[in-house]
Amino acid sequence: MLPREELLAGCRRPEALGALIALAEQALRTWEPVWSGFVAADLREEAEQRLGALSELHLSSAGGWPQAERRCLLLQRAELAGGSDTVIGGSGAYGAAADAAPLAPPLTGLIVSGNFLFDPAEADDIRQSLLAAGADEAELGDIWLRGDRGAQLVVTPAVAERLHGRTAQVRTVATSLEQAPLVDLQLPVPRSPRELSSVEASLRLDAVASAGFGLSRNRLADLIRAGAVRVNWTAVTSPSRELACGDRVRLDGRGELEVLEIQPTKRDRWRLRLRRM
Repeated sequence: MLPREELLAGCRRPEALGALIALAEQALRTWEPVWSGFVAADLREEAEQRLGALSELHLSSAGGWPQAERRCLLLQRAELAGGSDTVIGGSGAYGAAADAAPLAPPLTGLIVSGNFLFDPAEADDIRQSLLAAGADEAELGDIWLRGDRGAQLVVTPAVAERLHGRTAQVRTVATSLEQAPLVDLQLPVPRSPRELSSVEASLRLDAVASAGFGLSRNRLADLIRAGAVRVNWTAVTSPSRELACGDRVRLDGRGELEVLEIQPTKRDRWRLRLRRM
C-alpha cells in the first residue's frame, strides 16, 4: 500500500488525487499498467510531483498532441516501464530508454460539425453539450474550434463509439458527431515558448493577459467573466484581479502565460516580462 495520508497532505484536490492513488496501487498490486481517464492539468501536475517521486512507480501521460492540457496518466511499476517516458502525444520526466516500446494510449478523435457562423461557440460550450449528450468529464480531452464549422477533440474510444452518428445541441446550433482517428484530426499548431515584454498601466488580469495572449482587453474581460481564465489553476471571474510575479495565467485553448518579472517605471506604470507557452 502507498502512504496515502502523506501523499494527500496539503493537496488541492484530495478526492481526485485519491482516485489516482487507487489506480497506482492497482498497477503495483497486479503488475499491469493502468491508464486513467483524462485529468486536468493541475491534477496531472500534482500527481507527477507526488506519485512520480515514488521509486516503485512510473508515470507518463498522453493527450493526443504534444501540448495537450488534459491528459490520461499511465501508471505502472518502474520495472515494467523500462525507463521509457515516450507515449504517443505524451510527456514525462522520470528517465528515458530509447529502446523501450511505448504503451499506446487509449485515445481517438471526435469531430463536432455545425454552422456556427451566426452563433459562435467557445470550447466550453462544446464540452457542456457533450456532457449533456452522455459523455463523462474523464472521457473528454482537449477541444479546439475550427472557425465557424465546429470543433475537434481528443476523447476515449468508448465515448467516441457511443456518440458516433449522434447529434448534439451547442447553444442554438445543431451539430453532428463523428468518430475519427487522431491522424485525421487537424491538430492545433504547437506553441513554442517565448518571452514577451510589455509596459502596462496596471497589473489587472485583463490588461496583462491582453498583452500576453494578443487579444483585445474587452475580449479578455469577457472570457474572464465566462470562466475561461485560470490563475494558478484557480478559475477567476474578475477582470480586475491583480497579478504578481510568478503567477501563471491559463486561457482555455490558448496556452499559458507566466509573469516572470514586474518592475515599476518612472511614470507610474509597470514593465513586465512574460513567458507565453
